[in-house]
Amino acid sequence: MKKRSIIALLLVLTMVMMMLAGCGKKEEPAGEDQQEEQQEEQQEEEAEEEEDEENYETGDASLDNPRNQDEIGEQELLVVSFGTSFNDSRRMTIGAIEDALEKAFPEFSVRRGFTAQIIIDHVQRRDGEVIDNFGQAMDRAVANGVKTLVVQPTHLMHGFEYDDVIAELANYSDAFDKIVVGEPLLTSDEDFERVAKIVYEATKEYDDGETAICFMGHGTEHEYNKVYAQMQGVFNNLGYENYYVGTVEAEPSLEDLIEAINAKGTYKKVILEPLMIVAGDHANNDMADPEDPESWYSQFTAAGYEVTCLLRGLGQFPEIQQIFVEHAQAAIDTL
Repeated sequence: MKKRSIIALLLVLTMVMMMLAGCGKKEEPAGEDQQEEQQEEQQEEEAEEEEDEENYETGDASLDNPRNQDEIGEQELLVVSFGTSFNDSRRMTIGAIEDALEKAFPEFSVRRGFTAQIIIDHVQRRDGEVIDNFGQAMDRAVANGVKTLVVQPTHLMHGFEYDDVIAELANYSDAFDKIVVGEPLLTSDEDFERVAKIVYEATKEYDDGETAICFMGHGTEHEYNKVYAQMQGVFNNLGYENYYVGTVEAEPSLEDLIEAINAKGTYKKVILEPLMIVAGDHANNDMADPEDPESWYSQFTAAGYEVTCLLRGLGQFPEIQQIFVEHAQAAIDTL
């Protein structure tokens, strides 16, 4: 009996080991299947991204100067922008600001750095144009032996992007003999009033009492979202009573804007224009896309207004470019 019991026990153990081995063999294909599923999901996501690519023309990227050349001398003026994938707008806004700075400061080599990596990657993938991100532009300046570096942001305000630039500059505190940073567009009370007058002069032909002129800002969770309310206050103080400011992602919202315009009760038409340096994705899609029922164009049209969109960024105006030149000059004066 004892021998039989031992034999039976051995048989049971053998069967258990075979079952375990069989389970182990089954795990391998399961792992392979999981990898294949992950690859298929990744391919589907990539295909969806390709299908989501814009089917509209943004302009010729070859006309744009990415300003990432080397051997530039010991003085550099680095123009830092969020960026845009809209080629024509990039050239006519950011590029125009860079050109104005180059003309104003011929003793400096003007270079470019973008803070939006997703835009950099998109432009390179679609157009083959290579644009430095901010860190790459800084490393390039170090490699080129730059001793005096002036950083001039083209940001609208002291928001998160501007804060990130200041924070990253701390990593290069010992890399240059001198380094200074210029202010963004809307800094002083004088800046606000000048910008308000510039956009008024550019749109006053529409100011007939029956038209609301509305500017779309980006909006931010940063405390400096207050610049939009401040700009509205400047419009009001200057007597531009038919001028309004709203934002895409904060307050005042589109709903706030429509409510205010409806409450006026005298408007038949609406002019929409971005309060942004570039006329990029937000301007073309969130503001002006007639096929998007959520766009500002569609929402104002649904509210009963005749809508006209002006697709131009603030950077296109020579007067705005001049403000950046003056901000850069103020920074250079501190060297």
